Amino acid sequence: MTTLNSLPKIHLHPILLVFIIISFFTGTFMELAILLFIVFFHEMGHLLAARHFKWRIRKVMLWVFGGVMDTEEHGSKPLKEEMYVTCAGPFQHIIIYLGLLIVGTGDILPPPVLELFYYYNTIILLFNLLPIWPLDGGKLLLLFLSSLLPYKKAYYSIIFGSMIASLILLSIQLFAFPFTLSSFFIFIFLFMENRTEWKQRYYAFMRFLLQRYEEESKNNTRRMPIHVKASESLMEVFSYFYRERKHDIHIYDANYKRHALDESFCLKSFFYDKQVNKSIGEIADHIT
Repeated sequence: MTTLNSLPKIHLHPILLVFIIISFFTGTFMELAILLFIVFFHEMGHLLAARHFKWRIRKVMLWVFGGVMDTEEHGSKPLKEEMYVTCAGPFQHIIIYLGLLIVGTGDILPPPVLELFYYYNTIILLFNLLPIWPLDGGKLLLLFLSSLLPYKKAYYSIIFGSMIASLILLSIQLFAFPFTLSSFFIFIFLFMENRTEWKQRYYAFMRFLLQRYEEESKNNTRRMPIHVKASESLMEVFSYFYRERKHDIHIYDANYKRHALDESFCLKSFFYDKQVNKSIGEIADHIT
């Protein structure tokens, strides 16, 4: 059972601190307090769902209109499980709507405060469903792409696409609508988050491979063959790996002679034997 004592550390993102300072100077602290409550309630949905599936959670970072739950899981959990955890956040907004309906019938909160709750609850819900990483919509899009494409291609595509989408939305906000500092900061934040993620994409992919290697016996039980050239490096071969698949790797050399390896041999050669610079053909010749 999850208790307050077992909750991970909750941090405030620097951009949220900027908004808190602005709220004091603009007299909008009530609006910010409502935003923070909704954001916190949203993240608790993710947190409780992740705890239900026994995920390893490092921290929760809160920022305006959303938050990020930092976990030790990097593409190693089943797609359906990740979908449940991702959808648990937006589901919290439905609970808030129901709570507001109950509160509204009892005149517990003044009508202007109720209107603010309804407004911000809707705005935060719709904003988090945008198909931009690390918003929930972006995570759901990554899960969908991961079911169709190799993990590396799906992950790289969603991060690069999110940078482009952030710039497009920022341009629309600057040139098509009246300027607002909050919107400017939010879209700049999304772009910078994805720019940082793009710079670290290699390390994120390595974490995916390492967890796949360490938990090889637990996941990826569905078998799927992949066909590669003997001259391809191990990293090139790994770029063809799908989530929730266990691969039989069929290797073709210049003479079209065929070898077949289980992916576990390749992962072991890379992480345990440190044969990081060898081609898949050299690995196959060494094993056979």
